[in-house]
Amino acid sequence: MKRDYKKLGFKSGLEVHQQLETHKLFCNCPSLVRGKKKDVKVERQLRAVAGEMGKIDIAAAYEMEKGKKFIYVGDSDDVCLVELDEEPPHPINQEALQIALQIAKMMNATIVDEIQVMRKVVVDGSNVSGFQRTMLIATDGFIETSKGKVRIPGIYLEEEACQRLDEDKTSITWGLDRLGISLMEIATDTDIKDAEHAKETAEKIGMIMRSTGKAKRGIGTIRQDVNMSIKGHPRVEIKGFQDLKSMPKIIENEIKRELKEMKKKKKLEPHVRKANADGTTDYQRPMPGAKRMYPETDIAPIKPEAKGIKKVELIADKAEKIKKLGLGKDLANLIAKEGLTDKISVFAKKFKNVKPAFIAETMLPTMKELKRKFNVAIENITDKHFEAIFDAVDKGKIAKDSVIEVMKRIPKEKDVVKIMKDYTQMSEKDLEKELKKIAEEMKGAPFGAVMGKAMGKFKGKASGQKISEILKKLLK
Repeated sequence: MKRDYKKLGFKSGLEVHQQLETHKLFCNCPSLVRGKKKDVKVERQLRAVAGEMGKIDIAAAYEMEKGKKFIYVGDSDDVCLVELDEEPPHPINQEALQIALQIAKMMNATIVDEIQVMRKVVVDGSNVSGFQRTMLIATDGFIETSKGKVRIPGIYLEEEACQRLDEDKTSITWGLDRLGISLMEIATDTDIKDAEHAKETAEKIGMIMRSTGKAKRGIGTIRQDVNMSIKGHPRVEIKGFQDLKSMPKIIENEIKRELKEMKKKKKLEPHVRKANADGTTDYQRPMPGAKRMYPETDIAPIKPEAKGIKKVELIADKAEKIKKLGLGKDLANLIAKEGLTDKISVFAKKFKNVKPAFIAETMLPTMKELKRKFNVAIENITDKHFEAIFDAVDKGKIAKDSVIEVMKRIPKEKDVVKIMKDYTQMSEKDLEKELKKIAEEMKGAPFGAVMGKAMGKFKGKASGQKISEILKKLLK
């Protein structure tokens, strides 16, 4: 059944959080969640303080009432006194600030004249200090989607929180390594039309941020929250979407839950819920408000330097461009997301006898297959190795069929030129002479059997296509 979202009075907006590939926001620690060693350990109990309005925020008070002890552990290579709240924050990371301003421009936003760092009260233990530093970078932005313009009233740069590691009845253990990583927050207006539109909007925002080449990749580096309401039900914030595919299902299930809840005619309050893997949501805490914000006194206001900041080419546009080289849509999108479009374009131009689609397949899907199937240390296969391989294929020195075998050996043997000598192509004359012997030996055998023996003997010395062509001619 197709749901009438307009009739439901559906209103929804997104908050998208993306970690940046820089040093941490207010210290020089690397933004690596390694946890190789746990040589830092402290214990704290946090108390909520009054915000700028002079009152304690309801969500902060709720967390404080739990009375839990917080244990913080970390790797001293990734953690310093700033994360432990034993030292004032250092000046803001300028690289992170410039990336944030670039993202703001790409989302058509107006950069603020002066940036005021604020403290956001957070006493669930995810910040050692009891607050998160955050700042408004730009306002009044928008992106275009298939269902119209989605406004972006606020673009923020802030500190990432700790990583929850463990919990028992009396305490929560947090990992310090993630604390302080530079984090973008993009907040949309309530222009989301339906559940599928929410997914599309989140994908578009994520794609724009990844297009800078400075967005972190991997599980946990990007998170989406959905704010939504229907007629007669207060706003609910759903946190913790890791897989965008689940977003429409979770929104649909939340609508069903809210409709049932309204039938019970009990008092309903705005609150935060957690997205579950099975498509359901669970109550988490009351909805926080403006009372939890107050100015950061350790950092002076910042004058953003927005001149000279340019928009970068979007991943979606790069994918369209590389499709013209003969790549399929899915492969082109994968290549663009991985930032390989420029490399593949250069190789395709240089090696005219090698199809661009083969170059692209080799540099991405084949690499992943080598890691997954054969546990090859693909991180040791470099662009110079690829260049040597494509040059050999281009000149007919090795067959395309041999490329995977060559790549398997590179991490251990390193000398790709020496490896490829084992796969030097036979001349057509010599190949025909040898295949003639096999054809005579196996006279009367099915073509598949003859082909199988030939491939076993000449694998890496000739392409399967060439072997097949000669055998068919001989067996006639």
